[in-house]
Amino acid sequence: MTSLSAIIITYNEEENILRSIRSAIRVADEVVVVDSFSNDNTRRICIEEGVNFIEHAFTGYGPQKNFAVDQSSSNYVLNLDADEFLSENLIASILEEKQLGFRYDAYTMNRLNRYRGQWIRHGSWYPDKKLRLYNREKGQWSDKPVHEDVEMQPGTSKFHLSGDLQHFAYDSEAQHEAKNEKYSSLSARFMFENGIKANPLNLIINPMWAFFRSFFVRLGFLDGFNGFIISKNIAKLTYLKMSKLLTLQKTAVSSQ
Repeated sequence: MTSLSAIIITYNEEENILRSIRSAIRVADEVVVVDSFSNDNTRRICIEEGVNFIEHAFTGYGPQKNFAVDQSSSNYVLNLDADEFLSENLIASILEEKQLGFRYDAYTMNRLNRYRGQWIRHGSWYPDKKLRLYNREKGQWSDKPVHEDVEMQPGTSKFHLSGDLQHFAYDSEAQHEAKNEKYSSLSARFMFENGIKANPLNLIINPMWAFFRSFFVRLGFLDGFNGFIISKNIAKLTYLKMSKLLTLQKTAVSSQ
């Protein structure tokens, strides 16, 4: 049986971290928590659960996760966010692959998001496939400011696990809107720095398509009112990114 390490990065996650740790313990030989100096009960909870708890100043989502991987001892690593946990089916799928010695270099899984008390099973949020279990010798986390992912070396083998990575996304629309503001600023800056351009038409076309795709093409309407709210906020996030990117472009031109 091949060993497996689980890594979790945290900051003020006292409401979520216990669920995440206890889920990870069921499949992993060690759990490494890298905390950005929380000022709530995160540290106490982690120490009581017996994880390898390390405090490290936040360096960005991807770099922080790579640091956590460096503190782990297994070649195969499972990453969970503090507000995520493994479904029973996903636990069984991981344990089966672990028993077989992890036959593939990387493993993807579907993420099931909980929004305002409802599990969202349609729209742009499901199946929300994520690569979260991988051979650390063949991949690492990207340094994107948002929506970081694992970048695997060319030619690596992948397998999709059954079961869901369950994610407590937002308890309220206000939380969702606040995250939109933060992510749109980071995304716009990333696009600008990487030479991606926007024009005024993107302020109309891109948000409209984002809503239509989520609510109609991806059947978000089957999730009822929350499906509508999610699709609306996906469109709003798209608008904010394009608007902020245009502002950055105009500022750059005017400063020349």
